[in-house]
Formats: sequence, structure tokens, C-alpha cells
Amino acid sequence: MPRSLLFRLFAVTAAIAVCAIAATAWLASRTTSGAIEREQGQLFADDGTIYQALLSYAATHPTWSGATRTISDYAEKTGRKIVLTTPQGKLIASSEQNPGTLPPQPSAVIDPLAVDTRLGVKSTPDRIDPDAVGPYKLPADEREELQEIADKVLSCTQRRTGLGSLEISPSGHPRVIAPAGTAQCGTALLERPTETERAALAKLSGLIDACLGRNDSTVPVAKLGLLWTFDGPVVQATDQTITNCVTSARKEQLTPFVAPAAWLYITEKGTDQPPTGFTLSPENRTKLVAVTAAILLLTVIVTALASIRLIRPLRALTGAAQRLKAGETGARVRVKGKDEIARLATAFNEMARAREELENARKAMVSDVAHELRTPLATIRGWLEAAQDGISQFDDELVASLLEEAVHLQHIVDDLQDLALADAGALRVHPEPVDANTLLAHLAAAHAPRAESADVRLSVPPMENPAITADPVRLRQVLDNLVSNAIRHTPPGGSVTVTAKQVENDAIFEVTDTGTGIAPEDLPRVFDRFWRADPSRSRVSGGSGLGLAIVRKLAEAHGGEVTATSTPGHGTTFTLRFPRE
Repeated sequence: MPRSLLFRLFAVTAAIAVCAIAATAWLASRTTSGAIEREQGQLFADDGTIYQALLSYAATHPTWSGATRTISDYAEKTGRKIVLTTPQGKLIASSEQNPGTLPPQPSAVIDPLAVDTRLGVKSTPDRIDPDAVGPYKLPADEREELQEIADKVLSCTQRRTGLGSLEISPSGHPRVIAPAGTAQCGTALLERPTETERAALAKLSGLIDACLGRNDSTVPVAKLGLLWTFDGPVVQATDQTITNCVTSARKEQLTPFVAPAAWLYITEKGTDQPPTGFTLSPENRTKLVAVTAAILLLTVIVTALASIRLIRPLRALTGAAQRLKAGETGARVRVKGKDEIARLATAFNEMARAREELENARKAMVSDVAHELRTPLATIRGWLEAAQDGISQFDDELVASLLEEAVHLQHIVDDLQDLALADAGALRVHPEPVDANTLLAHLAAAHAPRAESADVRLSVPPMENPAITADPVRLRQVLDNLVSNAIRHTPPGGSVTVTAKQVENDAIFEVTDTGTGIAPEDLPRVFDRFWRADPSRSRVSGGSGLGLAIVRKLAEAHGGEVTATSTPGHGTTFTLRFPRE
């Protein structure tokens, strides 16, 4: 027994829910792991912040006497216990009154003359903290003098180039960062060392000379290219001995101005354990599993309710389709909402409505065909029975009447065959070069007797440029139907005019009569099958009712169209338009 749609929908939805919950659990786990990694990264960032703060303090203070406040502030910000000791283990400062037992290894060494670059802090190439300026720190009067010069230089460069910015070194010496070509603004004035900086450089030169003497070097410091720069003193030398002496001399010069090296311990508050990130405990895992199971159960329940609600309109559609199959053409379903099921219900109703209209049209057509065939057949049968009973003589007049009825029957059958071909898409035309004037002449000759007998004046003027491309047989059939229809509906004394012309790339044929005209509400139906403006009109005066329907199909087969315009009481014009080539 095949499974119901409800069961399959429920099973598929439940499977999707299981996968979704599993994916959600995996994602939650990954998110938790990511949170742990971020927490660990935050730990490293906090450690770096603490290290940077204490390193900056050591670079700008000769002792650690005031570091307790800085340590307490950062301990409160980061939630850590911070302890600072000498390399020999003597306590310098602590964020807690009783630091307790410390780890065997410090978290970092705070030494502004030997910066640990692995912690991501700035330093010079010789690992000296840039904030450690010592004797190079400018007094207030030199700062003010340089600041006035810097403001003037900056104003000049910005006026000339629209660019420029001011930067001040840790020692208080300013410089202007400007594009090339602004030397005339006096940027060189800021590149000269001040009296304080020259004195510090002279002392550094002496220290370097002493170091070089201890290393048996005869290179005088004046030839080493000792220069002052915005980032500090530098020596342009590649000899390793000279480089080592410069670094040693700088540290010796700065030592009195910076705090001594200290060991930094960062641990969790109240413990001697280094800070760590969090992990999922067994309780947390149990909670995660419980929440996942609850979400899964809720999803299954909601899915079941949604499936039942979804299957209800499908059952209604199934019932309506079965009623439609049983012959109930008026079967419809209620449309609720605007979702896919509602659109399906709307499409079903439209299909059922179209099927009902098609069925009604089929019944009407069968009735009309039967009516159209019944009259000539009854006429033929009546005359033949009369001749058989001896009531009527089987003379030439009777034969002519019977032949006329047979020709009318053939005409109806041919029209029905053309329409059937058109409905099946098998109505073919065979375009070829045609002389329109020749076709119009034949048309006038063929309909002249009938027009004359109906006391209707038929006018068919020639076409100025008669060369067109069309199926001559089908085009003649279209014009025959239009002219016959016009003569039939034109009262005695009226006229029918057939005109032909070319407009741009189209050939246009117009058949105009001075008949009774067509009411505006009836114009959209003139090309329907078996339609007559006056249903009570007989087939003798009203035709078979198929001619204009065939005209429209043949016009479409030529890639064109046929339209009708009419003024009641003044006549009607049918216009045939199709590509002339």
C-alpha cells in the first residue's frame, strides 16, 4: 500500500528538522569553541595591555615607587591579580595586600632597556622602549620655541599643498610630515638638535668612545656618523663591535632615568594559577543536549501540525478534481491566503472555469452544426420523398435545387475542416508573388452577378502597387468571405467597396459596406463561430456563421490580422493587414 502524502511530508519534514537541529548543535558547539578561543585571545590582549602600561611607566620613571596605583587600576579593569617583584624575588608592588604564592616563572620581564618584542609592543632596533628618552627630554622653553616653529612650518605646507600633519616625539621634539618640495617652508629647522639634545649626544659620544677604547677600537666617534633623529640618536655603521658599543652606551646613558628591571606575575584573583579561558563542563554539555532534545521535540510537534494544516487544502483540491472528472463542471475550491497552495487552488479554479466554458462552447457548436446540417438535409430529403411519391417531378429545376443544397452542405463541411486544421495548428499557407490587381479583378467578376441581383453596387478599384506575396487561394478565400458577408448585409440600393493599398511593409485590404452596421457590444464577437447579430436570422440570409472565423484564422496564418469597425445604421469596414513580403 503506498504511503500517504501526509506521512511522506511528515517524514521528510522530520528528517529535515533532525538535520537542522544536528547542524544547530554542531554550530553551537563551534560557536562555543570560538568563544573560548576569543576568550583566550582576550586574555593575551589583557596581558599585553598590562605589560605595555607597566613598560611605559618604567620608561618614564626612575623608580617603581608610584607603580602601585597603576597596577591596581589595571587589575580592576582586567579582573587579574598583578604582582611586580625584583629579579631576586623582592616584592615591589601588588594589586592584593597578600600576594600569596607566586608561579615559578614570571609572566614577563619589565625592562624598558630590553623590550620583549614578542608581546607586540613598540621598540627601537636595539630593543629600547621609545618612551625611554632620559636626558633627551626637552625642557619647557625649548618645547615652546620648537612648537612655534612647527606651527609656522605646518601652516606654510598646508597653504602650499593642502597637506601636512604635526607629530611630537616622546622627548617633546615636534616634526612636520609634509609632501616633498616644501623645504622652503623651513622643515629643516625642526631637524636640528636643540641644546639639550646636543648635550645628551655629546655625553653619548663619550660613552661610545670609552666602549670603543675598551674594545681596542681606534675609530673616533666623530667619524662614526652619530646623528640625532626624530626617533633618537643613531650611528651609521655596520661594524658589529661599533653597533654593540652604541647600544651599550645608550643603555648606560638611559639607566639612571628608567626604573630597574622587574618581574611581572599575572594570575587569577586569589590564586597562583595563570589565567585561562573557559571550557564546556559536563553540566554544560548536559544542558546543551537537553536544550537540543527539547528543540527537536518542539520542531516535530510543530511540523506535524503544519503538515496536517497543509494537507487539508490538498484534500479539497483532490475532491474537486474527482468531481470534475465525474462531470461536475462547476466544481470549485475555496482560495485562502496567497501561498503556493492558494496559487494552486486559483489555477485549478481557472482551469475548471476554462473547461466549463470550453464544454459549453463545444455543446453550442455541436448544436449549431447539427442545426446548420439539418436544414439542407431536411430540404433534400423532403424533395426526394416528394419525387418518390410522385408529388413532384424530378425535373431540372428540382435537380438544381438539390444541387444547391448539396453545395451548401459541402461549403459547411469545408469550413469546418478549415477551422479544425487551424485549431490543430495544421492550417498551412503557401506564399508566392501575387498580382493583387489580377486577384481583385477575378473577385469583382465572381461577385458581380450576386451584387447585381441584390441591387448592390460593387466597386473594386485597382491597387497602385499590386506586387505582394501571399497564398493566392487563401487570400481569395478571405476576400470572398468578406465580400459575400458585405453583400448579404447591405440593403438594396447600398454599395460595397473593396480597396487595396500598401502602407510601409504591410498590404492592406478593406471591404466597406453601407449596411445596417454592428452594435458596439457585438463587435468583439463578430469573429466567433456560428455567431450572428440577430440569432433569429435564417441560414439563407445569415450564412453558416463560420466565414468570419475562417477569415481570422487565415489572416493569422499569413502573419497578419483582421479587424472590424462599424457605425450602426451607416455600415461596416473589415480591414485585412499582413506583411506584403
